[in-house]
Amino acid sequence: MATFETLLLEQRGQVDWLTLNRPNALNTLSLVLVDELTNYFESLANNHAVRIVVLKANGRAFCAGADLTGEGMDPAWTAQNVYRTQKRIGNIYRAMRACPQPIIALVHGAACGGGFSLALAADIRIAGESTKMNAAYIRAGFSACDMGCSYFLPRMVGVSVASELMMTGRFIHADQALRVNLVSEVVPDLELEAAVNPYLEEMLRTTPMGLRLTKEGLNHSIDAPGLEAAMAMEDRQQTLTALTNDCREAQMAFFEKRDPVFHDN
Repeated sequence: MATFETLLLEQRGQVDWLTLNRPNALNTLSLVLVDELTNYFESLANNHAVRIVVLKANGRAFCAGADLTGEGMDPAWTAQNVYRTQKRIGNIYRAMRACPQPIIALVHGAACGGGFSLALAADIRIAGESTKMNAAYIRAGFSACDMGCSYFLPRMVGVSVASELMMTGRFIHADQALRVNLVSEVVPDLELEAAVNPYLEEMLRTTPMGLRLTKEGLNHSIDAPGLEAAMAMEDRQQTLTALTNDCREAQMAFFEKRDPVFHDN
């Protein structure tokens, strides 16, 4: 099992529980944490032993954004250095979307700036009652269009709500996040881990290939140029899954009213 300085990784069967572990710094994104998150999510590309990732955090906050203390940052504030840092941090979110495993974020406390984007880049978000999220970039003098926020947010909540949040930098709290479908449910903070269990149980009852291809297909369809492109991808996926042994096992288990046993073949 990999070891990290700023993350905790616990493997529970086919589920990885990944915990941001800089609680004294509100889990802000130091360059060490940035690189460890990127390396972890990139490592999942061909790791079919891991079927789902639960992303959570220790301490009072999910992630309060970039580490503004400048730990590990190049002191020379040049266009080249800023651009390199932008790309380096942005690789986290690219890797999260590219990995085949669904990611469920358990959010509590502050999720700001890059931390907000961590939640947005997940596939499912469950919020604790203390959750407050914002596109903090604009309050720090930058554009709010950063770390995928301008891509993820309007697709989730619509352009109007995204414009409100991004142009003001105001916080969206758990109850409003639920109303605009930004999160799937809101629970007391101490019940977050229990709340994710039904999602895990239902996902683990799907075929491994079917679950991976569903995430891939959703990613493609969101940006598909039209219905025909989306349906062409769907036809390909259904053909691939129909020929697997796991597909036949899923159907037999359904008719025999038993739990399926999958072998990812």
